[in-house]
Amino acid sequence: MRRPGLRTRVAAAFAAGAFALSASMAALSYELTERALMAGRERSALRSAYLDAGVVHAGLATERPDVSAVLSTLNTGNTRRALLHRDGRWYARAADAGLTDAIPPALQGMVEQGKLSKQRVHTDSGPAVVVGVPLPSNSGFYVIDSMRELDQTLRTLALVLTLVAAGTTAAGAGFGWYLTRRVLRPLDTVTAAAREITAGDLNARLDPATEPDLERLTTSFNEMVDQLSARLERDRRFAADVSHELRSPLQTLSAATSVLDRHRPQLGGRAATAVTLLSEEVDRFQRLVADLLELARDDQPIQRTPVDVAAMAREECRARGLPEQVVRVAEGSTARWSVDRRRFIQILGNLLDNADRHGGGATAVSLSQMPDAFVLEVDDEGPGVRPEDREAIFDRFVRGRAASARGDSDGTGLGLALVARHASAHGGRVSVTDRPGGGARFRVELPRANP
Repeated sequence: MRRPGLRTRVAAAFAAGAFALSASMAALSYELTERALMAGRERSALRSAYLDAGVVHAGLATERPDVSAVLSTLNTGNTRRALLHRDGRWYARAADAGLTDAIPPALQGMVEQGKLSKQRVHTDSGPAVVVGVPLPSNSGFYVIDSMRELDQTLRTLALVLTLVAAGTTAAGAGFGWYLTRRVLRPLDTVTAAAREITAGDLNARLDPATEPDLERLTTSFNEMVDQLSARLERDRRFAADVSHELRSPLQTLSAATSVLDRHRPQLGGRAATAVTLLSEEVDRFQRLVADLLELARDDQPIQRTPVDVAAMAREECRARGLPEQVVRVAEGSTARWSVDRRRFIQILGNLLDNADRHGGGATAVSLSQMPDAFVLEVDDEGPGVRPEDREAIFDRFVRGRAASARGDSDGTGLGLALVARHASAHGGRVSVTDRPGGGARFRVELPRANP
C-alpha cells in the first residue's frame, strides 16, 4: 500500500489536532452549559413549587376544602402540572389526570417522611423535573415541571457545537495543507531546478535570498551543480581533445590500411585475413572517433529550421542501399518539420545504422505527427529488444546482455546514446517496443516547439 504524501499526513495531523481540541472544548462547553441551565431550571421549579404549595396549604385550611377547586386556582401555565396526595388519594385538575405514574415511588416516600425532594424524570411529553413539598395532615404537594423546551435548547446547542467542531476540523486540515504547501514551496523550487538539470540545463541555479532559512541548502545545491557542470565540461573537453588528437594518426592509419587493402590479393591467406580485420577495425575506430566528437558538441543549443524530413529520410535510405519505398508519411501529416537539421540527420542515420547492424535492415521509416509532437518510427526485422534492456540500450557503450539481445555487435556503443541525447535536446524522448510481426520498433517523439 502506498504511503500517503507529506502534505496529506500533515493535513491529517492538523485535522486530528483541530478535531481533538474542538471536540474537547465542545464537550466541556456542553457539559458546563447543561449543568448551569439544569440547575437554574431546578431552582426555578423549586421556587414555583414553594409558592404553589403555600396557595394549596391556605386553600386546604378551610373546614370543607374543595381540593379540585384549590388546584384550579394555581397558575401553572402550559409547562407545569400540579398534583396533591391527601388521605391516600390523588387529586389533580380534570385535564391533568393520569400523571401520577410520573412520580417516582422513592420521591413520594421522601415527601411522606416530611422531606422536600426533587428528581428528574422522563414523561410521555419529554424530560421533566418533579418537586415534592410535604404539607400538614400527611399531605404531599407535587409539581411536574416540563423541561422539553430546555431539552430542545440543549439539542440545538449540541448540534451547533458539533458543526463548530466539524468546521474547526476542516479549517485545521485546510490550514495544515496550506502551511505545508508554503513550507514545501522552496523544495518545489529545488525539485524544478533538479529537473532542469536532469534535462540538460546546467545553468539552473537557486537564489539563496529567496528563502533565508534554506540558504545553506541552496548554497550547497548551487555548489553541487557548479561542480557537476565543471566535471561534465572537463569530460567533454577530454573527449573532444582525445578525438582530435586521434584523428591525425587515425587518418594515417586509414591511408596505410587502404594501401594494404588494395594489395590484399597479392598477400597470402593469413596476411589477407589480417588486412581485412585491420580494415574493419580502422573503420570502426573512425566511427567511434566521429561519435565521440558528436558527443563533445552535444551541449550546443538546438537550431530549429523547417526541414523536409521525408526527402531527408529517402536520401539517407538511398545512401544505405535501401529502397525509398520504406519511407512512409502518414496521411494528413506534413513532411516539413521544425527540427535541428544536424541532430535529426544523426537521429535518423544512427537508427538506420542500428537496424542494419543488429536488426537485418530497416523495413519501414514512418513519419507522422500528433497535436503536440512529430513522430519518427524505424522498424526492423531483427530479434527485437527484451523488455529488461529497453532502457539500458540507450546508455553509452552498452555491452553484454543489452547488446547481445540484438545480435553480434560491431558498433561503437554510442549510436543509440546519441539518438537519446539529440531527442532530449529537442525536449523529446526515444523508446523501443516490439514491431507487430516481429522485430523492433524505435520511436522518437519531438515536440513541435521548443519546450
